[in-house]
Amino acid sequence: MKAAYRRLVVKLSGEQLAGDSGFGISPQVISHMARELREVHELGTQLSVVIGGGNVIRGLAASAAGMDRASADYMGMMASVINALALQDAMEKEGLVTRVLSALEIQAVAEAYIRRRAVRHMEKGRVVVFAAGTGNPYFSTDTAAALRAAEVGAEIVLMAKSGVDGVYDSDPKENPDAVRYDRVSFDEALAKNLRVMDQTALALCRENSLPIIVFDMSVPGNLRRVAAGDDLGTRVGE
Repeated sequence: MKAAYRRLVVKLSGEQLAGDSGFGISPQVISHMARELREVHELGTQLSVVIGGGNVIRGLAASAAGMDRASADYMGMMASVINALALQDAMEKEGLVTRVLSALEIQAVAEAYIRRRAVRHMEKGRVVVFAAGTGNPYFSTDTAAALRAAEVGAEIVLMAKSGVDGVYDSDPKENPDAVRYDRVSFDEALAKNLRVMDQTALALCRENSLPIIVFDMSVPGNLRRVAAGDDLGTRVGE
């Protein structure tokens, strides 16, 4: 296999790291993710990752429970830094040279995010993990994935899901008759509020003509196949 894209961004949710426990970091899950990412890197593509913090705290949920929204979101950003460090450790065990770039300055554990630095790391063959979202409250890590992909000139965003193999017209877990899309335009995804990513992130991808592929990463080898151009999941945009 050869890479279909020169540079790409993989979006991982924090919830995926928790595995069946629903909280924290599963060593088995994060090791699986690291192996999958190594296989993509071996295709020759320039690889970066955006990771969320939902396995520790979700800002929106904490806000709904009464916490100040901005404070809850900052806590979520710091949770994503924890996940980024764990992912860095797992990838380095797989032999990948990795750099964590954080939108919040935490000098002892991560480099500050600078666009040109991120691009240079990838050009040198290092895997870049973008942590702390956009560095601003009220914006999700989906939006961070769209923003970073646009900033570094990525050709595509790969939305890695667990147990969901694409975009459906309704929740397939609740509706057994839900229909999966093979391809869907940005306008249709926005108009129908399809569960691709949040609306802000989706609009940002549309404005920058940045396609998205939503696929099931829990199936071994799927990430590599998508990065190599196989027709898996749902392609959004083109």
